[in-house]
Formats: sequence, structure tokens, C-alpha cells
Amino acid sequence: MSKQTIRDQSNNLRAASETHRDREPNGHRPSADVEMARVLGTTPFHMALDASGSGIAHWKHDPLHDVVEPMAHHVIMAYNGTVQRMERRTGRSVAIGTFRRGVVIIIPEGSSSRWDIPKPVDVVQLYLPHAMLKRVADEAEIASPTDLLERTAYPDPITSRLLLSAADTLEGNGALDMLFRHQLTDLLATRLLAAHTGSPTTFQPTMGGLSPKVLLRAIERLRSDSDADVSLAALASDAGLSRFHFCRSFKESTGLSPHAWLRQHRLEQAMNMLRDTDESVVSIAAALGYSSQTAFAAAFRKMTGETPSDWRRRVR
Repeated sequence: MSKQTIRDQSNNLRAASETHRDREPNGHRPSADVEMARVLGTTPFHMALDASGSGIAHWKHDPLHDVVEPMAHHVIMAYNGTVQRMERRTGRSVAIGTFRRGVVIIIPEGSSSRWDIPKPVDVVQLYLPHAMLKRVADEAEIASPTDLLERTAYPDPITSRLLLSAADTLEGNGALDMLFRHQLTDLLATRLLAAHTGSPTTFQPTMGGLSPKVLLRAIERLRSDSDADVSLAALASDAGLSRFHFCRSFKESTGLSPHAWLRQHRLEQAMNMLRDTDESVVSIAAALGYSSQTAFAAAFRKMTGETPSDWRRRVR
């Protein structure tokens, strides 16, 4: 539950909120997770951050009446709560919107605004460094501007659905969840470039899959039972490709994204162990890298429709 906090209810905005785009260098701005913790007055329900500060956080917080100061990341939000009206004030501009599933909020890097949200909020947030957005644009050979538009409860069910899907991966199996978040972040960045910049974006078509040798090397890395780095950056680097083109080429070759392939492989391993050994479900979950039996059982049931114990009883 969120902590009760006392917030400044004054209508006098701080000077920073009078400017849509603060020009102070990024090094002097707080990271998105730090500023969100300050303004929301609580800790995230779940959060996963990379060294760059990029990441995904699931927040459940109290009504908000405060100024969000300029941050060092773009912040994209998808709402997961009950329908409610909200107000966002940027300088002299006031936007009134309706929070509901299927809409997104975009706070561009360096932007500042006052928020008035009368009810508790359940929201998933993406923190995206501008350098990462530019990298995706360069890898996808996009020539259009990469400055994001400010959005307030803007209808975009695709981005909303993608971002909300990340909430379930903020705990559980480390390698799987990390790979999923990296892929999802790149996918969301691609979507943002296509739908939330100043001009429409087109992408180059996929040009074939990976060579057999490169594909085999990637699969061997994913199959490894050691502590091999299976991050998207490591897989792409080993293949000599950008992250963007590696993901597209891997899926062209296998029909699955790297994350989906690894998830399927891990669950096939689990089935073999459940069928052919007397190892406990807890031991199997630990052997496959899941953080808990609960996380393993949820992933297994999502793919098979059964719990690991029920599946084992049926096939033996």
C-alpha cells in the first residue's frame, strides 16, 4: 500500500513548472525513478532498472497534487486502474484527460508539469534515456526527429498493452525477465518513434534471418546452463548485429523472439525433469533459475494450462 503523504496543495507553481522544456544539462536532473519516488511519496510496487537508469516500474500511489520536476529520462505511463479524470498543467497550458486502460502519458525528458489526480493510481512506467531512443532510431535507419511529444491520457492501446504486459516480469526468473524487458524496451521505443514524434516514421523491411552459424551460436548461448550473458546486448554483439536487427533476424529464423525461445526452452527442460526425475518442484524451479516456486508455477501454467504437480501426475 502507498504511504500517506502531505502534499503542497498551492496553486502557485514552482518556477521550474512554468517552462515546458528545462534546458539544464541532464547531469543535473534527477533520474526518473528518483523523481517519481519523491513526488509520489512512496516506493514502487515492483521495479527493475538497468545501469543507464532505463527500466520499468509498477506504482500504486495515492492521489497526487504536485509538480513533477525535469527528469533525465523520458517517462511513458500506462494506466491500470479505475476510470478517473485528471489535470496536467505545463506552464500556462492545461490538459484535462481521462485515465483509463488504453491511454498513455508521456513526459518528455526535461519536461516539468503540475499534476492533479484525485483518486489512487495504479500505473506502469517506462524510463527511457534519450540516447536509447536515438540508438533504436539509428539501428532501424529512421531519419525522422526523435523528440517525443507530450501526451496526456492519449489513446494508444498498442503502447498501453505492451507496457502493462511488463508488470508481470518485474520479479521471477532473472535471465528470462531481463531479456524480455530489453526486447520490450526496444519494441516500445520503436512504437514511440512511430506514433509519438513530430512526424510519421517508416521502417526498413526485414531482410532475411540469421546465418546457420550465427543462429547456432545464439542458441548455444541461450541453452547454456552456465552463467553466460544472455542479455539482448550480448546476443546481438556476438552476432555482429544491432539489437534491433538481431531480434528481427532471430524471429525470422526461428519464428520466436529470443525471449520467447528461451522461455519455451526452459519450460521444455522443466517438463523433462518433471517426467523423468523425482526432483521436487522447488528444486526444479531453482535449477532452472526461477526466483521462487510460485514464479515457476505461474510460468508453467501460463504455457501448459496446468500446475507442474498436476502435469507430472498426468504424464507419469
